[in-house]
Amino acid sequence: MADDRPEDELESPADSGAVEAADPLEEDAGVPLEEIHPEPGDGVHSEAVEAVPDRAVLSETDKHWYIIHAYSGFEQKVAESLRTRSQAFGFADRLGQILIPTEEVIELRNGKKVTSKRLLYPGYVLVEMEMDDELWHAVKSTPRVTGFVGGGTKPVPLTADEVNSVLYRQASSAERPRPKMTFEKSETVKIVDGPFTNFSGKVDEINSERNTLRVMVTIFGRSTPVELDFLQVEKI
Repeated sequence: MADDRPEDELESPADSGAVEAADPLEEDAGVPLEEIHPEPGDGVHSEAVEAVPDRAVLSETDKHWYIIHAYSGFEQKVAESLRTRSQAFGFADRLGQILIPTEEVIELRNGKKVTSKRLLYPGYVLVEMEMDDELWHAVKSTPRVTGFVGGGTKPVPLTADEVNSVLYRQASSAERPRPKMTFEKSETVKIVDGPFTNFSGKVDEINSERNTLRVMVTIFGRSTPVELDFLQVEKI
């Protein structure tokens, strides 16, 4: 039988419990950025005290990575201060990971190869945060912090590719430590290992991929090319 009620009294889809179909574009809008570590299986080789993670990923929130400029030599203190201040001033939930990028280097000491770590970017600390005016001011006023790289009140966050490049460099240095020393052509060096120990010569060619040098050494009054590993020479 036909319903004689007026049209405006007829039951609407919302009244009847019908659910409007979700817009697939709206569902995708909240999908988090994918992880950005190539496994730096270093997860990351950072100086990992509790304040500094051993892995860096983009979180599933509105946090982004920024670069902070700090006094050189105080990077670790800055990381610790940020954690302490985040608890004291109530912004711990908006502060994510703190990363001090390092790389492994190798050198020759007393005839033995020794591996150690050094900062990739002395004076810089990477921080993941939900940026707003309050947090910008709180981080910028942290002792030994001179400001954000990029300046202004709205620093530009790093892209996933930029963070990835830092992590990749750390991971590759863990697998193949870099020589601690770097050299330039025509530079005078002293040989500290091998059959030509204590000889001096000038760098004629540098092979960065193999970490070797060709050094011109004077032997019996003649200039002779000698192939040497970076670790077999030192600067004069």
